[in-house]
Amino acid sequence: MTDADLLEAWVSGDLGAGGQLFERNFESVVRFFRNKVDGPIDDLVQKTFLGCLEGRQRVRGEAGFRAYLFGVARNVLGKYWRSRVSGLREVDLETESVVQLGASPTSIFARDRGQLAMLNALRRIPLDSQIVLELCYWELMTAAEIAVVLEIPLGTAKTRIRRARALLSTQIEALGTGILPMRSTVTRLATWARAVRPSGPR
Repeated sequence: MTDADLLEAWVSGDLGAGGQLFERNFESVVRFFRNKVDGPIDDLVQKTFLGCLEGRQRVRGEAGFRAYLFGVARNVLGKYWRSRVSGLREVDLETESVVQLGASPTSIFARDRGQLAMLNALRRIPLDSQIVLELCYWELMTAAEIAVVLEIPLGTAKTRIRRARALLSTQIEALGTGILPMRSTVTRLATWARAVRPSGPR
């Protein structure tokens, strides 16, 4: 059964299908939130899976479910930060980073200095740019899938990916880590980013 099939079975009352859907996608959803918030993320993960029950008619095939799942996660993340920002002002995911929103540098789950540098650089670029790169590098999603997550045209998604890579490279250089050579090629940056992909729920 595809994830979309499992979702429909879950909606129809098959709790076993819901559990299977959760198990298949749990690690990816945990990884989505882990570098974007401080503190426990269990509630955010649960809200994401429950949110998939709403608007499920928008799912189109296996790739469509993954894109929809992360689109729900992105909305849950936006609500999380809006609830924590003074005055409940609108949080602009296109321009504000988690560090700007009040998150601290991370050190919780980095395996080594290289991974720590990458994770902290990601936390210093706008949230949507961070989302784009983590989905691209860690979840191996296509530009078309990312376009669905962000609810933007495919051409815009491709532009966002290029811009996000440039922003990340700039942040790594600004942090002065000395780990990734300055003026690194996009290919080298992508290879390094994938190599420090967090694995396994913590």
